[in-house]
Amino acid sequence: MASTTTTAAAGRAVDAPTVTEALRRTAANNPDVVAVRTLDDSVSLTWSELLERVDAVAGGLAGLGVGPGHTVAIMLGNRPEFHNVDLAVAMLGATPFSIYQTYPAEEIQYLITDAASNVAIVEQSFLPVMLEARQGLPNLEHVVVIDGEAPQGTLALSEVEGSDRGFDVTAAAAAVKPDDLLTLIYTSGTTGPPKGVQLSHRAIMAAAKAVDEIIPMQIGGRLISWLPAAHIAERMAHHYIPVIYAGSITCCPNPREVLSYLPAVRPTWFFAVPRIWEKLKAGLDTMRAAQPEDQRAPLEAALDAAITRVRLKQRGEPVPDELEAAFAKADEQIFSKLRAMLGLDQVVAVNVGAAPTPVEVLEFFHAMGIELAELWGMSETSGFGTCNRPGAVKIGTVGPPAPGAELKIADDGEVLIRGEFVMLGYRNAPEKTAEALDSDGWLHTGDVGEIDADGYLRIVDRKKEIIINSAGKNMSPANIEAELKTCSPLIGQALCIGDRRPYNTALIVLDADFAPQWAAQHDLEGRSLAELAHEPGVMAAVQEGIERANERLARVEQIKKFTVVEGDWLPGGDELTPTMKLKRNPIAVKYQAQIEAMYAG
Repeated sequence: MASTTTTAAAGRAVDAPTVTEALRRTAANNPDVVAVRTLDDSVSLTWSELLERVDAVAGGLAGLGVGPGHTVAIMLGNRPEFHNVDLAVAMLGATPFSIYQTYPAEEIQYLITDAASNVAIVEQSFLPVMLEARQGLPNLEHVVVIDGEAPQGTLALSEVEGSDRGFDVTAAAAAVKPDDLLTLIYTSGTTGPPKGVQLSHRAIMAAAKAVDEIIPMQIGGRLISWLPAAHIAERMAHHYIPVIYAGSITCCPNPREVLSYLPAVRPTWFFAVPRIWEKLKAGLDTMRAAQPEDQRAPLEAALDAAITRVRLKQRGEPVPDELEAAFAKADEQIFSKLRAMLGLDQVVAVNVGAAPTPVEVLEFFHAMGIELAELWGMSETSGFGTCNRPGAVKIGTVGPPAPGAELKIADDGEVLIRGEFVMLGYRNAPEKTAEALDSDGWLHTGDVGEIDADGYLRIVDRKKEIIINSAGKNMSPANIEAELKTCSPLIGQALCIGDRRPYNTALIVLDADFAPQWAAQHDLEGRSLAELAHEPGVMAAVQEGIERANERLARVEQIKKFTVVEGDWLPGGDELTPTMKLKRNPIAVKYQAQIEAMYAG
C-alpha cells in the first residue's frame, strides 16, 4: 500500500504553501468529513478515505513514469474519480489538466501535444475519441480507463491504483514547491487555438485565501460539482476550494440536471453561470403565471413590493416601515417556502459569473431573499478577481477587488489586475504572455470596465467585442444579448449584430428546454426546434420578448430586426465554445446570408 501518512496538527489547510499540502492537512484535521459523493451515496468518501485513494493512485502513476515536470491529460465527467486522479497527479509534482468532453480527436491531439503528456486518464464514454486521437500522438504511452473493461493497449485504473506499494507519496508531496505548476487551463478561445494558462500552487492558494475573506467557508460546507473540470470556475469552486476548506462535494454528471440537485443537496455555496439563473427565474415565472388569479395576485404583489425594497436599498434610500413589514410577512409566508422548494434555503452565498447577468434577474432573486452576487475572474487570474460581498452587493457590478488584488483601468478602458493569483504565463507562447503580462506584473484582461467611487467594478464588455455602429456609437453586445434572453423564456441564445452597421439585428436560438413546452401549449407538440423556427406563433412570441427588451435598452441599442435560426447551438459546436461563449466570427461567417438579409432593402 502506498504511504498515507498525514500531517497531523499542521495548522489550517488554507495556510499551506501548496494544494498538495493543503489536502494532507485537510485529511488530518477532518478525517471523517465527507469529501466527495454521488447523489445516492453509492459512492461516498471521507477526506481520509479520499487521501488514501489519492496516494494509492499516485504510487501507481509514479510507476508509469509520472513525476515532477510531467503533465497528465484527464477526460472525465463530474464524478468522484476526477478528484481522486487529479489530486494524485498533483501529489507527484506533476500537472493534471482537463479536456472538454465535447472536443473531437484533433482538438485532443492539439492539447496533449502542447502539454507534452505521456499519460491520459479517461472514462469509457470518451475512450473512443481518445483512442482516435492517440493514433496521432506517438508520445502518449499510457491511456488509463477508470471504469469498465480496459481494451488492449490501455490500463484499468484498478490495475494502476496501489500497484507501486513502495513509493513514498508523502515525500513526493513534500517536495512540491509553491511556484510549481499545479494545472493548465486551456482557454476555449473564441478565435484561434486554445492557450494553455499555467497556474501555480501559489496562485491557487492565494485565490483560495481571498475567497475565505469574502465568503465564510464551513467545514463540511455543501457544494455541487457540475461544470466542466476544464473550466477554471469548476476547478476553483468545486475542486480546490473544498480541498482547502474541507467542503463536501456532490457530483452531478449531467449539468442539465443541476437544478434538480439543489433540493437534495441544499448547498451552502452555489455558483452558476447566468443562464442557470435566467432559466430558474423563467421557470418560476411560468409556474406563477399558471396559478389561478386568487393565488397569483398576492404573490405578484409581494414580489413587486420586494423588488421596490431592493431598489430602495440599492440606492441607499430608507425603506418605509410599512414596506419593511410587508416584506417580512411575505418572506415568512411566501419567499421562505420558495427558497426551500428550490433548495436554496441554507446557502451562505450564491454567486454568478462568466457573463453579464441582467439586472432584472439579480433583482428578482434579491427580492426572494437570495442575495445573488456577481463576481468576475478569468482563467488567467485563477478564476477570481472581484466579488460582491454578502451583505454589500451592488447590483450591476462585479464587486470590489478581492483581498490581495490590485485593480486599475487603463487609458483605453481596459481592466488591469495584479496579484499572486495571476498566471505564470501561457504555455509555449512567450509572445502571447508578453502581450498579456506587462513588466510591472499587470495582467491586461481584455475586458473594458469602470470603477465607481466605492471601488466596485462594472464590466462593459470584451475589448474586442464592443460594437461601434456606423454613427460611431459604442455598445456592448453582451449586455444587449443578456436583456434579450431574460425577456422571453423562448430565447435560449441571442447574438447581436451591429458593428459598422446602421442599426442592430439579432440571431435568435430557441430554448431547447422551454420551446417544446411552449409548443405543446399551442397545439404544436412534437415539432422540432428547426420546425418551430418557422412557425408564425413562435415568431410573434419572440417578437414580443424583443419588444420588452427594447423598452429597457437605449434607442441606439434596440434590435430592429431578428432571425430565428434553425436548431440549437451547443457547447463545443460551431457557435459556442465549451464554456458557452459565443464564437462571434464563426457565427458571422456561417450565418452571413441570414445576417445580410436583415440589412437588405
